[in-house]
Amino acid sequence: MRFVVAVVLAVLVGLSGMVPAVAETGGFRAAVAPYRYRFPRDHFAHDAYRTEWWYFTGHLRAKDGRRFGFELTFFRIGLEPRASTWGAGQSQWYAYQLYPAHFAITDEKSGRFTYAQTFARDALGQGFASESKLDVRAGAWRLTGTSALRPRMHLVASNGGNALDLVMQSRKPPAIHGHDGVSRKGACASCASHYYSFTRLPTTGTLRVDGVTYAVDGISWMDHEYGSDELQANQAGWDWFSLQLDDDREIMLYRLRQKDGGTTPQSSGSIVAPNGTVTYVPLSGFSIAATGSWRSPHTGATYPSGWRVRVKGYPHELELVPVMRDQELADATGTSYWEGAVEVRDATTGARLGVGYVELTGYAGVLHL
Repeated sequence: MRFVVAVVLAVLVGLSGMVPAVAETGGFRAAVAPYRYRFPRDHFAHDAYRTEWWYFTGHLRAKDGRRFGFELTFFRIGLEPRASTWGAGQSQWYAYQLYPAHFAITDEKSGRFTYAQTFARDALGQGFASESKLDVRAGAWRLTGTSALRPRMHLVASNGGNALDLVMQSRKPPAIHGHDGVSRKGACASCASHYYSFTRLPTTGTLRVDGVTYAVDGISWMDHEYGSDELQANQAGWDWFSLQLDDDREIMLYRLRQKDGGTTPQSSGSIVAPNGTVTYVPLSGFSIAATGSWRSPHTGATYPSGWRVRVKGYPHELELVPVMRDQELADATGTSYWEGAVEVRDATTGARLGVGYVELTGYAGVLHL
């Protein structure tokens, strides 16, 4: 599951070819069960849904051993439902879709975290997401890929002295989260998204940091999620975890925090086995406890920093340690959040078990939709 902060609104939004049940919210299709994914089609854009994102994070190493983390996320936000009259008689400046994007680099050696954002509309061809192939762009930033169950994907983004040009292809099939093709976010029928991940993507290419270009390789994670319902009024934010373990397993967990201090019961996760088999993990099957905190000098927000995690079905208690404390995207798109690389260790022995990424929202103020 991947929740991200979009520019205009934060929305929580096949193997058999079954047509999904149809429900609508504001004229957009809601994510409802049953839904059967159709690949490669479902790698592409879904204009019938209000919100969609293609999210990448990764851990890269240069030839000299220097280590980096990166994030690149493309959003598609529908301003109005698709209709047969789209574009008919409208000005070239008229926008039906928005395409925000975020790009961040964590440089572990220098201790620097840099981020950028771009914003495009479909007007005048500024932004684009194809429904017939894997081709998403926001200005000059772009995601392209082959039409396959496990596409070969190419990422390009740049901002001043920072840039990436990466190629990746999954070793595992898509990991589908939730039940019956939906990942639930609340009690209402439409409080859900369609959500899958490529949890292990060997990655090669170049990374430019402060004007210096490095040849890099490593491992990435990709989330693709689409739906139409909003974050519910009683929810304040979320903690999301993606863990890539050295034993070739991956773990995804999300915990939706409520304004009363509780956790939304539909919060859940997945364990992905070395052969790609996905095991659903309900809220009762995992626990997450913060081991420390960090106060942002940029926003004044206090975030948890470091965690102990237990997951039913995984033999070790995990300790997650941020590679840097300050990995906050401050005021990005009007809402600040923390998105950072972590090391995964055995909580008892301290031995390395893998790497991961953590996203924390709602700590720098309740999200305004």
